Amino acid sequence: MTAHKTILRALAGETLETPPIWMMRQAGRYLPEYKATRAEAGDFLSLCYNSDLATEVTLQPIRRYGFDAAILFADILLVPQALGADLWFVTGEGPRLSTITNEAGFKALKPASDIHETLNPIYQTVRNLAAALPKETTLIGFAGAPWTVATYMIAGQGTPDQGPAHALKAENKDLFEALLERLTEATIEYLSAQIEAGAECVKLFDSWAGSLKGEDFDNYATAPAKRIIAELKARHGDIPIIAFPRQAGDKYIGFHEKTGADCVALDDSVSPEWGAANVQTSGCVQGNLASRHMVTGGDDLVRETRHIVDAFKNGPHIFNLGHGITPDADPDNVQLMIDTVRGG
Repeated sequence: MTAHKTILRALAGETLETPPIWMMRQAGRYLPEYKATRAEAGDFLSLCYNSDLATEVTLQPIRRYGFDAAILFADILLVPQALGADLWFVTGEGPRLSTITNEAGFKALKPASDIHETLNPIYQTVRNLAAALPKETTLIGFAGAPWTVATYMIAGQGTPDQGPAHALKAENKDLFEALLERLTEATIEYLSAQIEAGAECVKLFDSWAGSLKGEDFDNYATAPAKRIIAELKARHGDIPIIAFPRQAGDKYIGFHEKTGADCVALDDSVSPEWGAANVQTSGCVQGNLASRHMVTGGDDLVRETRHIVDAFKNGPHIFNLGHGITPDADPDNVQLMIDTVRGG
């Protein structure tokens, strides 16, 4: 089966003539068919927890574009909700959560082993997808990394600089580290259940890793990733794992070795030449076209896509964006990107 799945071949370290391709947030608000299904669901969380509709939106970009992988449609904040946090979404503004800023709030959270009842619909979506996807399409599961998820739980929403999480880390380090420990345990449980349901590889999104500096990055981005990856591989053999410590800068160097990740995803703040020289030497890399090209398109999109393919051509590479596609993207630009990757 792996012979048909180019993503798994790249994750195993194979250099392919044409890199496999998928796109972060490829099922989402830029697609008219997604908007129709979202309207049917009624709201975002109802869509996440409706296995049939979540399966449908995951399959939509595969039908339209023929990506080499489908990534489970869900949200990184379902884990804190499963742990007992309140979660809701404000239209046009994003997620809101009840905050964890003191011992009482932390003690009210459930044990990591108790998340599965809430998350069973997500596992059913994975099972649905494992049965429905074309044989050549890899199924990717995912979760948010503990630091990134903690920043939302502490602030109650996204913040520009993750300031509330940094403040709690400084003011009550024991509580902060206890929360990261609970999230690390829950992430292992969540990803393990996705793998049991049929995910062929998983990705760990640390979207706010770049705001951790020095030893904080080592302690709160690298160390949890290492533990999660080691435990998943202990439970599930050599399951391929992609790690994305976004905006890690020089901390991207050695991240394969330090965490055991099979692939390190790069954001577009680093050049592909730098990534090839400093990160791809250790294993597969993923990335790293700037998301803005999905809005602007044209010759710049074609030129930069070719540039990235050429820079990474001498090692294992999965073509992707440097971050998620945005709602204002033009679906035709996605097709242009794919055609450029596959057609030169």
